[in-house]
Amino acid sequence: MLGRSKELKSLRESLSLYPVVGILGPRQIGKTTLALALGGRSRKSLTHFDLENPRDVARLRDESTVLEPLRGLVILDEIQRRPEIFPALRVLADRPRKPARFLVLGSASPALLKQASESLAGRITYLQLEGFGIADVGVESWRKLWLRGGFPRSYLARSDKQSLAWREALIQTYLQRDLAQLELRLPAATLGRFWSMLAHYHGQIWNSSEFARSFGLSDKTMRRYLDVLQDTFMVRVLQPWSENLGKRLVKSPKVYVHDSGLLHALLDLETRDDVDRHPKLGASFEGFALSEVIRRLRATPQQCFFWATHQGAELELLIVKGRRRLGFEFKHTSAPGFTKSMTIAAKDLSLESLDVIHTGAETYPLTDKIRAVSIERVTKDLTPLS
Repeated sequence: MLGRSKELKSLRESLSLYPVVGILGPRQIGKTTLALALGGRSRKSLTHFDLENPRDVARLRDESTVLEPLRGLVILDEIQRRPEIFPALRVLADRPRKPARFLVLGSASPALLKQASESLAGRITYLQLEGFGIADVGVESWRKLWLRGGFPRSYLARSDKQSLAWREALIQTYLQRDLAQLELRLPAATLGRFWSMLAHYHGQIWNSSEFARSFGLSDKTMRRYLDVLQDTFMVRVLQPWSENLGKRLVKSPKVYVHDSGLLHALLDLETRDDVDRHPKLGASFEGFALSEVIRRLRATPQQCFFWATHQGAELELLIVKGRRRLGFEFKHTSAPGFTKSMTIAAKDLSLESLDVIHTGAETYPLTDKIRAVSIERVTKDLTPLS
């Protein structure tokens, strides 16, 4: 299994502390492969239920009777299809000596799996699984990862053409089947148009009114579409940092297509040359590098922001943990320089440091607190928050 050693370690640690652990992430990201790897080659103490398999669904009609005698690790795959199982898991999780641990895999956020939070409060912890990162595939392959994205089958495809075809099929399956399974009653064609339009706004400030005018729908409906894409891990919504600095601040979030490969599929970009010639080149690199920085620092969504003023100063990523404030900019260039905007951000936000992530091969200082960091050296030159 390519990479995933850190994820396996975190999963084992979580299972030692909680009777129920959830692995959440988009479909086809590798949740099942990771879960089954826990059992090793023999998998003797592992029981796997696939809730997309009619036979397993039939077996679990009386979930308490079926699950109660099981021992070891029990995996419930695609749990969003049977959220009514969660109350039974609460009873089983409260048994003395914990004869079984339960691993639930889902393609929706806890906000959509409301019964999980209500039934298993204090008994469950969640791990979000993302696609391959630079640490998984190696720094020499970062451009391929950027083009194809982190979905394992997309990255490992035999050619760029096959990779793009796989991603296009994933998008159609998501729109035509996955939304219905989540009981999200949204018109697939309209959401598909919305998602494609969002790709052209990748890395920009969210403007619900502009989308509403384009679709002839309400601002509230547009926000609902955005929330669904966010809650199913297809879109990253970066919130603005707000602090009384005596300046008018941008208060709307920024939006990114979460996976760079899906962004390129929505923009119909098959090859590196296609990406290099597209107007969204810089924004595409920004989203890709931003994800790598967040992954490397192990920052939570609640610790990640952007900052912008109406006077033009901005910071593309601000990570806040306690009193620590780390700033990041992303430049598709091999030789970035520092700008007045960076100086303003560093001063106004009292940044501990400001790193400019770029496509060159070297890391070097720009000023005392500002340095240029190669995307190839993110895993070496950036230190995790914890």
